[in-house]
Amino acid sequence: MSNAKFKAIIVGAGPAGLTAAYELSKQGQSVLVLESDPQYVGGISRTIAYHGYRFDIGGHRFFSKSREVEDLWTEILGPDMLQRPRSSKIYYRGQFYAYPLKPLEALCKLGLLESTLCVLSFLKAKINPTSHPKSFEDWVVNQFGKRLFRIFFKTYTEKVWGMSCKEISADWAAQRIKGLSLASAIKNAILPKRKPKDRKQLVKTLIDTFRYPRLGPGMMWETCAEKVRAMGGVVLLGRSVSRCHWNASARLWTIAARTKDGQLEEYRAEHLISSMPVRQLVSAIAPLLPEPVLQAGNSLRYRDFLTVGLILKERNGFSDNWIYIHDPNVKVGRVQNYKSWSPEMVPDPNFCSYGLEYFCFEGDGLWTTPDGDLKALAQKEIEQVGLGIASDVVDGCVIRQPKAYPVYDDDYRKHIDLIRQALAAFSPNLHLVGRNGMHKYNNQDHAMMTAMLAARNIVAGGNKYDLWAVNEDGEYHEAGSAGEQSAALAGHVPAAVASS
Repeated sequence: MSNAKFKAIIVGAGPAGLTAAYELSKQGQSVLVLESDPQYVGGISRTIAYHGYRFDIGGHRFFSKSREVEDLWTEILGPDMLQRPRSSKIYYRGQFYAYPLKPLEALCKLGLLESTLCVLSFLKAKINPTSHPKSFEDWVVNQFGKRLFRIFFKTYTEKVWGMSCKEISADWAAQRIKGLSLASAIKNAILPKRKPKDRKQLVKTLIDTFRYPRLGPGMMWETCAEKVRAMGGVVLLGRSVSRCHWNASARLWTIAARTKDGQLEEYRAEHLISSMPVRQLVSAIAPLLPEPVLQAGNSLRYRDFLTVGLILKERNGFSDNWIYIHDPNVKVGRVQNYKSWSPEMVPDPNFCSYGLEYFCFEGDGLWTTPDGDLKALAQKEIEQVGLGIASDVVDGCVIRQPKAYPVYDDDYRKHIDLIRQALAAFSPNLHLVGRNGMHKYNNQDHAMMTAMLAARNIVAGGNKYDLWAVNEDGEYHEAGSAGEQSAALAGHVPAAVASS
């Protein structure tokens, strides 16, 4: 196989990589997918199996405004896609608040004085907002007021990122919670729900159902990989890419990868589709990129997390998909209830399984804590927040996820712009896709959109579609009705990029 030449080599078998492989394979193009994980496809969207219990890494709602993405999910899994209710809460000071916030409920639980102060704080922010907000804190305070920011955003967000909300770019807030404010929350809670004239006006956090594979998100990508192989594509696991050499005169990529046994393999292709972290790609490119570009790549940061999966006796403690923990007295940031995602994630109805998510940096104290100590911590904290009884825990496992989130710090955009410019000049046959591949906080469907467009560019023989325009407006995140948009992913990318 090392002597074979493929149309495209795809690095990474997550949603972006496998979507690109699937779309190209359907067009009769030869593809090779190289995945570093020796066991699973799906990337962060994989499903980990442990003693018959299934754990979703991060929680993945299958919802998209793009009709093409929705249709692709149906094409791959068909009846194995379930329709599930969406339910989530915030835990704050020993009480649970529905999320999105229900103003009347919040009023009762926060108390009259605190609620009055929150409303006054909100009005103050509206009268005197921060112009051109640069940080996450500035952006959220403008939308909710400083008091609600401190109650419902600050603690959780700083757990997730391990940095002050003043250091996080407003770009992240714009992509994740754009369109939601205290005013819109009150309006949606009090007024009768009416279908808006423009369905784009629906707010991301107001969707109440989503689709979900009955055996977890990994089922989607395991099936996709099988279909790619059935169409003649090659998907190899346990391959860590170490070098990506571009021969400009031959217009050919030579990709070097090491197997889990340390053996070095080389493969050739006309095109390279990369969903590996940008920092890793920049250092692997040959000939060597200029020093400022290498420095920009090394300056990109990532946030990691680990999930402690607990198996407990079923006491119907909570039925939400997940609960955000806004409590500085515990380290856990979010708790998932996998049975609420799909009953088939739990093989025995007398038990339930929870995922306690701890955000950290790879190599720090929490990341390197022994599994036994992490499970003991999770047992203690699940009882501390009132979601379970420690003595009901019968088993558990620890799952570590490096580079889960690209960090949007003050300088990330400057670094990415420099890298984009350098790579565009380096090779026209290099296509960056997906969350880590573009250092963009994309959802699963956004990652798939970038891959679909990359495949279309390769088949068409040029860079007709602009992959970087996907989710660029920062307003998308599950807003609107599922599958409402069609025609070349309308609303997210220009129909074509003008040729120069």
